[in-house]
Amino acid sequence: MINIRGLVAAFFVILLTSCASLPPQAGRARTYALTDTQATRLGAAFAPQDQQHPDESAFHLLPDSVDALVARIVLMEYADRSLDLQYYIWHDDLTGRELAAAMLRAADRGVRVRVLLDDLGTNADDEMLLALSSHPNVDIRLFNPVASRQFKRLGMAAEFSRVNRRMHNKALIADNQGAILGGRNIGDEYFGASSTVAFGDLDVLVHGPIVHNVSTAFDEYWNSDASYPIENLLGRQADPSALAAGRAKLDAWLASKENGAYVQQAKARLAQVIQSRDAEFSWGKATLLYDDPSKITRAPSDAEGHLISQLRALKLQPTQHMLIVSPYFVPGKRGVAWLSGLTQHGVHVTVLTNSLAATDVAAVHAGYQRYRKALLEAGVQLYELKPVATTSGTDDKKKSVFGSSKASLHAKTYVFDRKSIFIGSMNLDPRSVELNTEIGVYCESQDAALQVADQVESSLNRGAWRLELRTDASGTSHIIWNDTADDGTVKIFDSEPDVSALRRAGIWFLGILPIEPQL
Repeated sequence: MINIRGLVAAFFVILLTSCASLPPQAGRARTYALTDTQATRLGAAFAPQDQQHPDESAFHLLPDSVDALVARIVLMEYADRSLDLQYYIWHDDLTGRELAAAMLRAADRGVRVRVLLDDLGTNADDEMLLALSSHPNVDIRLFNPVASRQFKRLGMAAEFSRVNRRMHNKALIADNQGAILGGRNIGDEYFGASSTVAFGDLDVLVHGPIVHNVSTAFDEYWNSDASYPIENLLGRQADPSALAAGRAKLDAWLASKENGAYVQQAKARLAQVIQSRDAEFSWGKATLLYDDPSKITRAPSDAEGHLISQLRALKLQPTQHMLIVSPYFVPGKRGVAWLSGLTQHGVHVTVLTNSLAATDVAAVHAGYQRYRKALLEAGVQLYELKPVATTSGTDDKKKSVFGSSKASLHAKTYVFDRKSIFIGSMNLDPRSVELNTEIGVYCESQDAALQVADQVESSLNRGAWRLELRTDASGTSHIIWNDTADDGTVKIFDSEPDVSALRRAGIWFLGILPIEPQL
């Protein structure tokens, strides 16, 4: 029997959601990065090296998950004037709360804190954000938010064409002196604190002239029409007691985790970094590439202001080696043609992406698998990450970008001739190229490029399956997966390894759906 009451209730909810609209932006204040920060602790620490490398920027790679968390905490603890944070995801978990506490400590010191979050990626508690933003030194804005806050999930469906366009950027800037860019969001799985999945990822800590460009990009997003102060979005201020209550709850929760193994490991590493200041930087010219925030208002086919257009404008033409690390890799016909052109000119092209067993987004794998055979026929060396990968050695400093147990690739980096490298948030898929906004830095640093290339390539056979085309007796070619053991023996799989027949069938079904533009 049809539930008439339920249908009527659902109709009115949808009606209310469709009528919701975003508030006007007329009263919103525009703010910008502080420029007089040379006398801050970070400015003083970086100045001697900056003076020795005029017109160059410094790069310190962060492949290790704990080091990536520690680097963020160090920048936040040493900030004297300003902190700008821009993230697609910020989870309410151990590392998310630790960084929120560090942010509040900075605000208590008088540091101006601006936090810009993607509304859907973060999916944060509005009341919590409102309470945090009530701190006199904290401002929080949501990018391209759903208008209906009470019926958010239904609002997402009602406003799909608009809210399908997301801010995928990840950046942290301290005192306009140091910044961290890369693939990591804020959450336990990105910093090695999750018991279920460990994302192999890569960030870069930078200082020098490039930081001012990162701040300019942040300002463009912060002041864009798509960024809404949480107070304006909810139409009210926080309860005067909300911040104190939230802070007490946060402090008590973190205190209960102090003796945990991960917290102790991170604290020991933090103390080591602060005491030794052992971060080693490579130097070179840096170019910041990022999507214009108004990209989300234009047709996906309109390439104006796109990061990928800026990357193409650099006219990078590798002549010997091209390494692509992209967890979500859907090259499309144009991408296959580009890579085929490289191999035809003698360039050794290597691609590392997630296997079906390792990926956290099955639909993307369905789009990617359409192009595997064409890539292999073109001579591309194609590798897929195993779901359980190991580090490249027992020394913590030698950990690779693969992560650890229950691994899933999340780094997005591209190495050109082992002389230059792009590190950022952009995957090589239609969603990153056409729908979402992205940011990254192109580093003309052979040291940085070699560090990533050497780590990835030395771990490929152990940490990933190598794909190959094999021709059977009937003359038909098909893909095989080569699994190389530590002793050099090779085991061959004729179908996607470590997944069930049901999962393979599900991927096949997704592959016949016309969803590639959304991947």
